Amino acid sequence: MKRNKNRPPITLLPMALWTTVFVAVPLVYVLGLSFMKKAATWGVVAEFSLDSYKNLLNPVYLKVFAQSFWVAILTTVFALLIGYPFAYFTAKLPKKHRSLVLMLMLVPFWTNSLVRIYGWMILLRSQGVINGLLMQFGVIDKPLKLLYTFGAVLVGMVYALLPFMVLAIYNSVCKVDWSLVEASRDLGAGRAKAFFTVTLPLTMPGVMAGCVLVFIPSVGLFFISDLLGGAKTMLLGNLIKNELLSAKNWPMGAALSIAMMAVTLLVIRLYQHFSRDQNLEGLL
Repeated sequence: MKRNKNRPPITLLPMALWTTVFVAVPLVYVLGLSFMKKAATWGVVAEFSLDSYKNLLNPVYLKVFAQSFWVAILTTVFALLIGYPFAYFTAKLPKKHRSLVLMLMLVPFWTNSLVRIYGWMILLRSQGVINGLLMQFGVIDKPLKLLYTFGAVLVGMVYALLPFMVLAIYNSVCKVDWSLVEASRDLGAGRAKAFFTVTLPLTMPGVMAGCVLVFIPSVGLFFISDLLGGAKTMLLGNLIKNELLSAKNWPMGAALSIAMMAVTLLVIRLYQHFSRDQNLEGLL
């Protein structure tokens, strides 16, 4: 008996069930919650309301959105500036050395992210390793305030998300046809011109994929800001956590979550648009 080609195979049933229960249902729940009213004490009142979405235009919330996007942009830029040279020169190494370098980069990320961030707190605190070395070598007379600053949050963000950028670009560099680069050099292009006119365009798929993979998580991360920023740097993830757990304002927290998901979808849509124009689809 022949199977109907229009009927999906039964092997897709577990995936469809998983997606429905753990993705679709929670999203519908959060969306519905955002249109309700906050109860006087705890929970929600099942009455339709647009108050939470109107409150998104509050200058306080808009400032948090702006600061979150600014941190995400800076994180992406610094991850790109650090990750591209690392991925490029790693891809140029012999195969056995290449694997070793990648392994050394990934090994620290096998541990819990909170443990690694606590390590940065030890390094950056007033009596920490960095201040101790600077004072020992006479660079400074008194400890610098490194921890609980915007810079500490940015360092933590770049550190946590750098592997996404490196691996995306590394994969793209490995696929470069180096004969094209050699041809440009034979035609008179210098190293810099050959890089910017041939190598960089050929690795642009990895650059774009890496930027998306770094930008999207950096908008919602909140534990790094809490630990390294001392809750002084309020980001969108921190705001959602505070609305849900501290203020007990579930509709507002849900509305902020929906807004963050809308921004995420917009970024992915822009990526798809540009990747379609440059034949870069399929990287994400």
